[in-house]
Amino acid sequence: MGLIRRLYRRLVGEVGTPFAPGNFKRAILAQPPFRQPENGKGCLKVADTRFFCYKPAFTSTYKGSNMELVFIRHGQSEWNAKNLFTGWRDVKLSEQGIAEAQAAGRKLKAAGYEFDIAFTSVLTRAIKTCNLVLEESDQLWVPQIKTWRLNERHYGQLQGMDKQQTAEKYGDEQVRIWRRSYDTLPPLLPADDEFSAHNDRRYAHLPADAVPDGENLKVTLERVLPLWHDRIAPAILGGKRVLIAAHGNSLRALAKHIENISDDDIMGLEIPTGQPLVYTLDDSLKVLGKRYL
Repeated sequence: MGLIRRLYRRLVGEVGTPFAPGNFKRAILAQPPFRQPENGKGCLKVADTRFFCYKPAFTSTYKGSNMELVFIRHGQSEWNAKNLFTGWRDVKLSEQGIAEAQAAGRKLKAAGYEFDIAFTSVLTRAIKTCNLVLEESDQLWVPQIKTWRLNERHYGQLQGMDKQQTAEKYGDEQVRIWRRSYDTLPPLLPADDEFSAHNDRRYAHLPADAVPDGENLKVTLERVLPLWHDRIAPAILGGKRVLIAAHGNSLRALAKHIENISDDDIMGLEIPTGQPLVYTLDDSLKVLGKRYL
């Protein structure tokens, strides 16, 4: 089991993630020409050369009423306030962002929401939001899973650039496409750039080709979806009450999947900062309704 666990972590890139062979079957197919037909088995291309393939084998053990899942986008960050592209750059919450996260925690407490597990990214603004939400709802003890798979989409060379100045340089329509289109990549950041994630030790455990230099929403979904199938969905189906504190685009990617939103319609979906979004799900994880608190 020790060898299997080490191989699993190498493939998935999750530090501290328990091996759960009952949840799915995963294989790495080294040749890019392979394509999995869309038959529900789920084969995701990672970077340019590898596929993560899995077959969900979930059976709900939850015997209560409909289940709920709570999303919260991190509170306003310092770069949100400055209108800068952020992506994988690690910035702090602004004072407004801290207040938003605290208010969200109080809303959840007032509405009676309790959690068994929380998922967040490895970026400070999401981690801080998760901590503040749990603290304000008297649940700071709740276990947290921090994973790169919930990071914001990587904006490539746009990271750190002023959005208005970028629009003036490239045009409003091009910037809108870079920000909102499903499958258009931004200009890629060179791997040897001083701000490249390749130089950040929080990603040192990942294979080099799994660390992005730029992402669109499609690639972000491919990054996030294995976490959904491997950890989040089994937790919900096992009766756990789940909080996901993440980023605008990683949450949009999850929303696209669970709501079955089309590639075109996802461009219009916006998730505001610091507002708890509650999904009601049936025992097959079909969305029955959603609402903001």
